[in-house]
Order: sequence, then C-alpha cells, then structure tokens
Amino acid sequence: MSGTDPERRDGPPGRDRIPVGLSSSCAYPEATTAAFEMAGRLGYDGVEIMVWTDPVSQDVRALEQLSGHYGVPVLAIHAPTLLLTQRTWGRDPWGKVERSCEMAAQLGAGTVVVHPPFRWQREYAASFVAGVRRVEASTGITLAVENMFPWRARGREVVAYAPGWDPTHLDYDHLTLDISHAATSGLDALRLAHAFGDRLAHLHLCDGSGSFKDEHLVPGRGAQPCAEVLQWLAARDWQGTVVVEVNTRKARNRAEREHDLAETLAHAREHLARPAAATG
Repeated sequence: MSGTDPERRDGPPGRDRIPVGLSSSCAYPEATTAAFEMAGRLGYDGVEIMVWTDPVSQDVRALEQLSGHYGVPVLAIHAPTLLLTQRTWGRDPWGKVERSCEMAAQLGAGTVVVHPPFRWQREYAASFVAGVRRVEASTGITLAVENMFPWRARGREVVAYAPGWDPTHLDYDHLTLDISHAATSGLDALRLAHAFGDRLAHLHLCDGSGSFKDEHLVPGRGAQPCAEVLQWLAARDWQGTVVVEVNTRKARNRAEREHDLAETLAHAREHLARPAAATG
C-alpha cells in the first residue's frame, strides 16, 4: 500500500481534534515498517516510534522514508529506556535521551517519552529530575515521563525505579499516562489523570485488569475507565496526543492484529469526539 486512504480519516489531525497515533510496539513481533503500513491503512493520525533492537527504529533516514511512503507522520519517539533496550544506542542513559530528542527534532515529532531510571542506575537517577528539565530546555522537545508500576516477586514489592515509579509528586513539567501501568499499580487511570492535571502531555491508550502483569489490553477488555479518561481529555480541550499501545502478540495473523488496532482506534475516536456547539 502506498499512501493513505483519505476516506478512512476524519480530516487532517489538528487542534480541532485530538490526534490518535499508533505505537510501533503494537506491531510486534512484526517490525517497525509494519506499524507504518497498518497506521496508514487503518486511518491513524501518525505513529510513535519505540526505539528498540529493530535497526529501522533507530534509523532516522529509514523512518523519514517510511513516513513519506505511507503518508503517516511521526508524532512521538519512545526513548530506549526499557529493560530490554539497555544496550540500544550504547550504555549512557543521557546519551539515549538526547539522541531520542535529536531524532524527534529531525522527524518533526514534538514529544519524547521516557521511563524513570532503574534503581541501579544511581548517577542517572540522582540527576534525573533536573536532567529532564535541562534536556527539554536545550532541545525544545517535550520529555514526558511515564508512570510505571511496582515490580513484585514472591508476593513482595521490589523497588525497581528511582526516584520512583509514580511521577505524580515529582517535579516534572510533562508526564505520560499509561493506563495499563496504572492498572498494574492498582490505581484508577482517571484519578491519576486528575492528579497529573496540566502536566499530562501524552496518553498511552490501553487497558488492564489489575493483574500484576503489564497487560496492555484493548480498551474495554480490562477494568480501567478508558472511555472516561478520553472524554475528560476532550472536555478539557487537551493539547496532547493519544497513542494506542496495546499488546497484539497473541494475534494469530495480521488480520487479527489489525482487528484489535481498528477496534482501539474506533474506541478512541468515539470517546474523544467533542459535542457539537449549540446553535440558535
């Protein structure tokens, strides 16, 4: 497929409506290229690139070509700050963040999503809050720190993140709300959105049942108030971006994967729709 089907979109993304992007992680175990193809076919407004071991996800020129070919802009970059990407782009954590911001600037994406440091990254953790503000100021890119969750082993919580997995009371200017992470934390996503307030800059749309596992379910298949979160954002004339981040690894084929992604996009469009202004 080349380009996008304009009849599948509701007009170009703009501030008259909240853009809905597709995380490239939703394509896994397919590669980053598949995310662009599916986003274009299904009518998403763009993609968020999860930088990981896939070489394409690390290659600005390749991403520019994919964006142009499928007519799908890059809306955000997810820095390689996951446990499985500890060796992606070297071992210097600030180098990863800064390189992610460089990629975002080159691709026209205004946001980089970052996870808080792991507890064993002591120097990085000690300077993280101030460092996020420093990098934002020097690059002009929004660094949206994502809420995580406590790790659990043998019925006990393990302190895995520093300065903490919950960014609510930490001095960050911009935050990402991940609804699945809220579920795994035993928190209500709508209450967390209220607590984030004006600092909420980015949303990972997914669901969770409250399991200790990070599920990233299709909205409506878990217990979180996904619809209410979206409705609350729409009512606030929110200026951020919604990015679908659901787990499709159990899909038996591309058709099943696209079914789940189309269902999630329809859910987002329905609940982000703003009521028409009254006339007369």
